[in-house]
Amino acid sequence: MFTTIISFIRIAFYMLSKNKLRRLALKYDKAGDIENRDKVVFGVVPQWAQYVFTTVTRSKVEVTGSEKIPQDRAVVFIGNHQGNMDIPLLFGFINKPMTFVAKAELGKIPLLADWMKLLQCTFIERKSPRKSIQAIHDAAEGVKKGYSQVIFPEGTRSKGGPHHEFKAGSFKLAFMSGAPIVPVTIDGTWRIYEGQKKVKKGQQVKLIIHDPIETAGLSKEELSKIPAMVEKIVCAPLES
Repeated sequence: MFTTIISFIRIAFYMLSKNKLRRLALKYDKAGDIENRDKVVFGVVPQWAQYVFTTVTRSKVEVTGSEKIPQDRAVVFIGNHQGNMDIPLLFGFINKPMTFVAKAELGKIPLLADWMKLLQCTFIERKSPRKSIQAIHDAAEGVKKGYSQVIFPEGTRSKGGPHHEFKAGSFKLAFMSGAPIVPVTIDGTWRIYEGQKKVKKGQQVKLIIHDPIETAGLSKEELSKIPAMVEKIVCAPLES
């Protein structure tokens, strides 16, 4: 428990130490200076994510397949969801600016909300079907503007147990944007926290990046086969 408390305190202090940069990014955002805003935000957030893994939790991260990520356009990363450390893992160890769709409640947390909005996160209210659909449309437009997205089709964390079925509806964002899907396999993040309900240091984490799958120009029948295909690709390394 003591290690967990200290870990959260260190993460909080790191965020506070970047307060000047947060205010600078907000200033750029208000002025409509998107280029400089993004330089600040997509510089700070990956550094924070790496700090969480390498310094706070001292995790050993192994990444394979980075060369498979298209560098000339935005993509939609789709992967399994083991734990709360999945997002920091992707932000810290994939060299590509990205954002994600988040629960509306996260947009109300001080400091965190500012960074998420600056990251161009889309907030979704699950209890409102109309607002949920609009959020997916907004996120798809973000991809078209060059912001890669992260999606976890399971909808909830597996926490080290068997993975949950990938929900086909989660793929709408990728299909609407016409962006390539990059499947990613996450293995080991659950051990850092979810495994013991406390932070456990020195865990081995693997991130496998698979070949991209094009979605543009495909028929409805072809698109309908993609969710099962991606689930098979993502989960195969976890079952071997």
